[in-house]
Amino acid sequence: MKLGYHIGYWSSGPPHGALETILEAERLGFDSVWTAEAYGSDAFTPLAWWGSSTSTVRLGTNIVQMSARTPTATAMSALSLDHLSGGRFVLGLGASGPQVVEGWYGRPYPRPLARTREYIDIVRQVFAREAPVTYDGDFFQLPYRGGAGLGKPLKPTVHPLRAELPIYLAAEGPKNVALSAEIADGWLPMFFSPRSNEFYRDALAEGFARPGARRGWEDFEVPASVPLIVDDDVEQCADLIRPSLALYIGGMGAKQMNFHRDVFARLGYEETATKVQELYLAGHKKDAAAAIPTKLVEDIALIGPPAKIRDELQAWRETVVTSLLLRGDASLLRKAAEIVS
Repeated sequence: MKLGYHIGYWSSGPPHGALETILEAERLGFDSVWTAEAYGSDAFTPLAWWGSSTSTVRLGTNIVQMSARTPTATAMSALSLDHLSGGRFVLGLGASGPQVVEGWYGRPYPRPLARTREYIDIVRQVFAREAPVTYDGDFFQLPYRGGAGLGKPLKPTVHPLRAELPIYLAAEGPKNVALSAEIADGWLPMFFSPRSNEFYRDALAEGFARPGARRGWEDFEVPASVPLIVDDDVEQCADLIRPSLALYIGGMGAKQMNFHRDVFARLGYEETATKVQELYLAGHKKDAAAAIPTKLVEDIALIGPPAKIRDELQAWRETVVTSLLLRGDASLLRKAAEIVS
């Protein structure tokens, strides 16, 4: 199983020591480095800045939010980064959720799967550079339908370094996971658990079986973000993760539509997820975090002393996951490399 380093979201500013940790990840033989975006820092700029100091790790976005940019603008950034990195770039895309899409980007959210399909179709046209890009979809039209009426089909001036530049799709629900297997080169799960492996394996298999599917089990990547904390005190480890889980289960989505909450409900924590959401939305964030049982944390994270983590890793090795994406400082990455090797 490969290892990757996920820088994650910025808080009020750039994460301290990010470049040093990235360089350590490369020195340790990590396969990839990933950035994120929500409604603060973007995913492309930090990857280009810090990635310019690397030479071997793959550089990926986990994830670029599709509503933030037109498909052609995203394709331009991807082409540029792939050239500058010598063919090491991976374009990770995601639909995000209605709160961010409509509240921050001012774009409509309905029918995200159909919108994703059109978006990736256009991006791949740009990457292929076989003809001027045209599209007549429900969500995107090139040239634009209406306006001045003077739009002209265009081809990118930049020749792609790779026409088959990889696209990974972030997804949590079964329909979106199946879509990733059908039209993408990889799936970026969030809050994956070995106990949910068969559920996701079935969703991926459905996508692979569709006519025109790009990949199969043998060449499809599944890099999963997995919290890993090495310490003899398991409860103390869990306490470090609980606030983040409370945020996602309780606050990263509306009460009637929260995809992160749904992940834990499917995992068997329906009652807990409901309680956490109610507490968090009522402003009781600490109580919401405290309501998360250690077992739930252990289902989606690797925490505790090295021997415990080594034992639990076997279950992860038997899943669809191909890479573990870790967060933390250089010291944690060194411990992780030793444990996983």
